[in-house]
Amino acid sequence: MSDKLGKFIVFEGGEGSGKTTQARLLAEYLQKEGREVLLTKEPGGDEGVCKDIRSLLLNPKYKMSPRAELLLFEADRAQHVESVIRPALEAGKIVISDRFDASTFAYQCGGRKLSCELFAAINKFATQELTPNFTFWLDIDPEIGLKRNVDAAKRDRFELEDLDFHRRVRKGFENYFQLYTTLKAARLEGVFAIETLHSQVLATLENEKII
Repeated sequence: MSDKLGKFIVFEGGEGSGKTTQARLLAEYLQKEGREVLLTKEPGGDEGVCKDIRSLLLNPKYKMSPRAELLLFEADRAQHVESVIRPALEAGKIVISDRFDASTFAYQCGGRKLSCELFAAINKFATQELTPNFTFWLDIDPEIGLKRNVDAAKRDRFELEDLDFHRRVRKGFENYFQLYTTLKAARLEGVFAIETLHSQVLATLENEKII
């Protein structure tokens, strides 16, 4: 990315890893520092197309083909990049996203056992080769993470998957970061206290000269 553009920071992780909290805390910190920040998420990063795709993807009443699931995630990403992320970056903002393409790799290639090559081709088309300036992977044992959402009635389609699925997802994240070695990223322990993780996030971004 050009230095004239903003910065793109992503938080990734399995269920209950704390990534949503850390994305929000970073956004709040940067806003207090006077920075222009856009906090967004996947799926559902805009109020139109993405929001509707999110409702389909997370609804527990749908039994969905893994291939259809992958294509919906990538359709959401294509819309998200074009209508939300790129315009914000071009305006010089710091974009913080709760999930991006590592999650699709982890859940669809790891969890659903789809082809990594298939993911790579479709994702390249969807993102138009946009990559984050920095990615945080909040890693957590899925058995611990899933227990953080104790209300089964509020669990989405992915949270309701069995433990073996979530173990494959965790391995999928590991494989993603081993495969995409040029991506600037850090693995953090999701079991750490919220403030400890927040301090680690800030220290990492300052050391990497991202913020």
